[in-house]
Amino acid sequence: MSDELFESVDALLAAVSTGLPAPAERKRLRLAAGLTPAQIAAALRVNSALVSQWEDGSAHPGPDVAPAYMRLLEGLAARFPAPEQPAAPAPATFVAPVQGTVLDQHPDGSLVTGPAEPCVQCGQPAIYRVQGRPMHLGGLCRPAAPAPAETEVEQQAPAATAPVADVPAAQAESVEPAPPAPAPAAAPPSRPAPSAAPAPARSSQRPAPARAQGRPAAPRAAAPAAGPAAPTPGRWVPVVALDADPDGGWVLDVPGFPAPAGPKLGDWFAWLGTGLPLRVERAHPQGRGGDGAVCLTAAALKQLGLPATLPSTDKTLNALQAKLAKAAATVGMEISENIGPVFRAFRRAGSAGGPKTSLQITVAPWLGQGDARQQAVSALAAPLATAPDHARDGATFARRYRAFTADLGVAPGATTASTAMLLLDAVRPRVEWVKDEATGEWSSHLRDGALPAGDRCVPIAAGARHPLTRELLSKGRAVCEEEDYKWWARELTDDEAGRSFAVAVDVCASYLSVTDSLPLPIGELEHVTNPAWGKGKTAGLWLCDFTGIEVDEPLPHPATFHGRPPTGPGWYATPTVAYMASTYGFDPATITEAYLSTHTAPLLKEWTTRIRAGYKRAYADLGLTDGQTPEEFLAAYAVHKDVDQDPVRADALTLAGLYKNIYKGGIGKWSDSARHLDDEQWLEKVAGSWSYRPEIRFHIIAAARIAAHRRMRKTYLLTGRAPFAVNVDSYLYAADAPSPIELLPVKDDGTPVPGALRLGIAPGSHKHEASIPLQKAVEAMGRREHPSRLTHDYATDGTYTGPEPAVENADTDTDEQKEGER
Repeated sequence: MSDELFESVDALLAAVSTGLPAPAERKRLRLAAGLTPAQIAAALRVNSALVSQWEDGSAHPGPDVAPAYMRLLEGLAARFPAPEQPAAPAPATFVAPVQGTVLDQHPDGSLVTGPAEPCVQCGQPAIYRVQGRPMHLGGLCRPAAPAPAETEVEQQAPAATAPVADVPAAQAESVEPAPPAPAPAAAPPSRPAPSAAPAPARSSQRPAPARAQGRPAAPRAAAPAAGPAAPTPGRWVPVVALDADPDGGWVLDVPGFPAPAGPKLGDWFAWLGTGLPLRVERAHPQGRGGDGAVCLTAAALKQLGLPATLPSTDKTLNALQAKLAKAAATVGMEISENIGPVFRAFRRAGSAGGPKTSLQITVAPWLGQGDARQQAVSALAAPLATAPDHARDGATFARRYRAFTADLGVAPGATTASTAMLLLDAVRPRVEWVKDEATGEWSSHLRDGALPAGDRCVPIAAGARHPLTRELLSKGRAVCEEEDYKWWARELTDDEAGRSFAVAVDVCASYLSVTDSLPLPIGELEHVTNPAWGKGKTAGLWLCDFTGIEVDEPLPHPATFHGRPPTGPGWYATPTVAYMASTYGFDPATITEAYLSTHTAPLLKEWTTRIRAGYKRAYADLGLTDGQTPEEFLAAYAVHKDVDQDPVRADALTLAGLYKNIYKGGIGKWSDSARHLDDEQWLEKVAGSWSYRPEIRFHIIAAARIAAHRRMRKTYLLTGRAPFAVNVDSYLYAADAPSPIELLPVKDDGTPVPGALRLGIAPGSHKHEASIPLQKAVEAMGRREHPSRLTHDYATDGTYTGPEPAVENADTDTDEQKEGER
């Protein structure tokens, strides 16, 4: 049997009707509920245009989103039946699972299985047992025959099993099908409900199948994320928190999750090795999924006989390592060589005791402890586990971890920068697996347009630490200096000097506002003389002379990070050159030299989509949404950090901060200096990595700076108001009141002008950072200090919040002098 047969079967299955209502009925149900296509698209994580196409019949939902769409339509049909029908029947019927049942387990925690026999609930074959009877649980039941009309059935979308079409025929019978993919919630609430107290663990999932060796696993389309809702039985989950109750029983925060068979350390390792339904699903068909995680609480540590705090001496740490390794070895498991707040437990392929297994173990009470290396490995885990009362809480960690993976599609890495690159590789994999038809063997190779490894630097864009840059600078040659605005300021005009406040506004997610469709240099840079401009469609670095170009005097120069006019030719990225050409009349025909990319594409499109969606979802939970009026936004932003003991708001505030740091860290990672490494190690480990591409960072920085200048210029042309100081993405305007409202250009109907200064949480919009008495800003500039330093000392209403100024006391000094003389 060949893979072609499997592919043919998959194509046939995809062509079978999904059972969705007719397109006209889909539209009727949406209108009856008062929903817009955009609302449905947001819930299903698709483009709103697709929803309209599903309703006019010009397109059909794909297999990854069809179950969720079916669930939405079923729910709407139940609430809004057609006029001629008293109630909308469910297209597929499921017998509700028996409540309180637990799948039988062996002493080691593995599930009891037997010959496939009819399930007592749905009649379909089941290999699992409950009190010796064949049974499915929690979404694993397959569609049964239609029940009688008077029988009440639970309306659920059928769970689709993952295809195994790409498993080699020789292994097809030995690889167990993956668990069914769940149907995500059709319309998540604007704020996820706080998780209830965890219930005692109940087994409701089959163990994870062993991976086929020597080839990639069968791709499974990732289900659309529906926000950080609590996980449901019958699906893969990325993490579970293991807790213990006072009576010694195990408590897990995922309903229906199998529990360890006993309280001993060996029982725990046996449980870890049974093939738990823990994993982070792949975000791309050619990508790889991630290992699942188990988080231990303080009560779980005590029950397992582990210390409440991480040992601080080598002797006690080694003793702990030996204790864990000995318990793990009894079931064929191993642990990381270095034990800390985060470590790994795994079983190699072929080892006795069970299938190949790899899990991340996070010990919540140990987070923030240990040496520098141990804390670095758990840098992102610590904020995820920090509850509103500042305690390290396992349930909090698991809840936020699941929200994080639902939003981004990857598990958090050690740092925000490394997580950014993990995300990029997950949504745009560099490697794909191909099968040799002659030998039947699988191998990997770079996908088209992938970033290759190895040092690909050119002298003018090699980064500050690279030897190529040092050599060029030693010869007095120019290098690319595309950076954010740094410490630019000008003298105030007479009109500005008569105002009362310096109002500071800050750009929200400035980089994220430009990376979605930004053409970036994926291919290597090649040196070209007398290059063709081609309307700026090619990413690259161009040698340009902007010294004779007139720009807007009240604004910083658009092409330089210091905001002053350039004094000679320099190397500029494509976004800068394009803006100078389109806005200020620069002639690209005068360019005599360039380094142009052999391949240009929007590399960060999918990456941006994931982070932006998570960023906006988190801020929506804090009351900050698109479409708010300036007054509504200012009021909501003023209190968005007031979380008190609200776990939902605390989770959202933590995740919003992480998402911001991930996109910032990811941009910086393209030109990582890694100061903890010496020069030789840096060249090998950093400059030789696929993620070291300073020219990509130059393009992103240039695009963000140009976008900022474009907004400043449009505001200036419409209102005559310009910032008198700029630092990175913070702008200071002279204003009459401690509010940015008077600075905003608006249309005749009062709505914001697109492309100009506007308030909001969306990437590229602005927030009110501070209001400084204008005289204080002028005094700072008189001391040759940049006034943006004062934004941390003043609130938005102009109130001073900085440290108390030191007051000299002459009498005290005299007393001290007298005491010294004595």
